[in-house]
Amino acid sequence: MSTPSPASADAPVAATPVAATPVVKADDLVAGYLPGVNILNGCTLEAFPGELVGIIGPNGAGKSTLLKALFGLVNVRSGAVTLEGEDITNQKANQLVQAGIGFVPQTNNVFPSLTIEENMQMGMFLRPKEFQTRVAEIWELFPVLGERRKQRAGSLSGGERQSVAMARALMMKPKVLLLDEPSAGLSPVRQDETFIRTREINKTGVTIIMVEQNARRCLQICDRAYVLDQGRNAYEGPGRELAKDPKVIQLYLGTLAADVEASHTD
Repeated sequence: MSTPSPASADAPVAATPVAATPVVKADDLVAGYLPGVNILNGCTLEAFPGELVGIIGPNGAGKSTLLKALFGLVNVRSGAVTLEGEDITNQKANQLVQAGIGFVPQTNNVFPSLTIEENMQMGMFLRPKEFQTRVAEIWELFPVLGERRKQRAGSLSGGERQSVAMARALMMKPKVLLLDEPSAGLSPVRQDETFIRTREINKTGVTIIMVEQNARRCLQICDRAYVLDQGRNAYEGPGRELAKDPKVIQLYLGTLAADVEASHTD
């Protein structure tokens, strides 16, 4: 078993599946929102078929920006993003949805005035004829949502809204699901429910890349993880090994745990 190590050209990285090609690969990304101001400064990431990959790091490290770069929501100035070997750098979000990438943002991720079922319809707008078949599959994965399908999303708790957002993103049967801090603002109980749901989705074969503020919990459930700092890879390796690495604990996990405690609202 490999040892977590600082990410560098010479450092060993975590073992990857034999004879596997990454579903998603980000290679040396430089990206930002404002001209001349880079948030990502050479990030690299790989996610293999069926993996749950975590991204952790302090506030301002570029975690959410990396997800948005994968989904075409922030300009990539150099480097490349590939999906199953095809270059998708800076493609539009609707093109990426059709190509097989789903994205659940941290906030404003449901249509509050619509019912749960109508939210599912919005997730299937590119293939409306397949809605009934696909939504039946989604209700099997999210039975509580199926039972309450006529309820408006805005009346749900934070954890329930997160389930609606995940379910809607799954309507198009994505190969890869990008989750931006799915536990943010949730109580510990709701966080656990969200992590369990994330793992259940992953077990259906969907590759998941998850940015998460609850670093310890993220490292417990993910197959591999990346620690970002100042827009660069700091550490990478199997999640459970990173969780026990003294340097990762000293430099990141204590601070991140404090951030989580301060954010519980639901």
